[in-house]
Amino acid sequence: MNTPAVAAPPRKPRVLVLFGGRSSEHAVSCVTAAGVLQAIDRQKYDVVPVGIARNGQWSLVAADPALWSLRSDTLPEVPASPESVVMGTASGPDAAAGQELLVTAPNSVPRSLGGVDVVLPLLHGPFGEDGTLQGMLEMADIRYVGAGVLASAVGMDKHFMKVVFAGAGLDVGPYEVFTDRQWRGNAAACLERAAALGFPVFVKPARAGSSMGISRVERVEELAAAVELARTFDPKVIVEAGIVGREIEVAVLQGRGTADPRTSLPGEVAVQPGDHEWYDFEAKYVDGGAAELSCPADLPDDVTARVRTLAGQAFDAVGAEGLSRVDFFYTPSGELLINEINTLPGFTPISMYPQMWAKSGLGYTDLIDELIGLALSRNTGLR
Repeated sequence: MNTPAVAAPPRKPRVLVLFGGRSSEHAVSCVTAAGVLQAIDRQKYDVVPVGIARNGQWSLVAADPALWSLRSDTLPEVPASPESVVMGTASGPDAAAGQELLVTAPNSVPRSLGGVDVVLPLLHGPFGEDGTLQGMLEMADIRYVGAGVLASAVGMDKHFMKVVFAGAGLDVGPYEVFTDRQWRGNAAACLERAAALGFPVFVKPARAGSSMGISRVERVEELAAAVELARTFDPKVIVEAGIVGREIEVAVLQGRGTADPRTSLPGEVAVQPGDHEWYDFEAKYVDGGAAELSCPADLPDDVTARVRTLAGQAFDAVGAEGLSRVDFFYTPSGELLINEINTLPGFTPISMYPQMWAKSGLGYTDLIDELIGLALSRNTGLR
């Protein structure tokens, strides 16, 4: 009597959680990864955590969220490793995945970690959020969560982001941009342009996030030092006129299939009186009591509807996919000025993006699940 064969259980999707990186936001990326590793459904996904050290080396790291969380005043960091993780063409049972992970070390035979179905990139800033990683994954034909090459690049550059928004008919505030060539060639002319915006102004690296290198400037005498500080993060600098208004944010999630982008209830950040004049790095990630999120923000119903519509339009304007957070100023005269889009917003326990979705009825674990599902449902390449 022949015993019927027992079908093997279906293989769980293999998710490469990628974090760390070469940018100044390395530690923020690690903290984001801690939150995701804590919340992702291990019954549903096979999770492979890979960290990128500051020198660019990829290595297999422990999946323990505690290792990547903020500990007192210590920022987490991916260490260099004697072993590196590289991608190769999959074969055997993992051939359908297209790519497999290989662990290599000097004087050793590479060993396989198996195929990869989707990458969850949790890298903030240049060399991760700016289209460079996305381009590599496209070339390798690996699905990934979040925006593609162009949307990531536009969303990272505050200058071209504003150009695209204005072209789409969205209102942006006054600003000036200095390239490295312009600053080195005639710094005095750059400072004159910035001062013409009026004070206060915010001086920012054009392609950085997490409030790194940003200064609020009240007097012309402070401008040059603020520009030099921003240039330590990026040779291209943007100076934005200070806007009198409330800071309103909306979380955006790609629609399924051909559906429009989904938007959360709007949120508002109020920085508590104390050591922070504005929503800086310490208030965002270190001092948990420095800022308070109100969600839904106390806005008239028509303004709530309008800001959610504008957030969806901003998402489409840059061609975003997966997720984004869109930030606005709501002025006393009733204007909604778009400040920026963040195509890879933070996922830390106190980050705005997951908090706003939680307030809108979509919990952290379900949000991660939805993002992975969206990535698995789309192809790489032109779309």
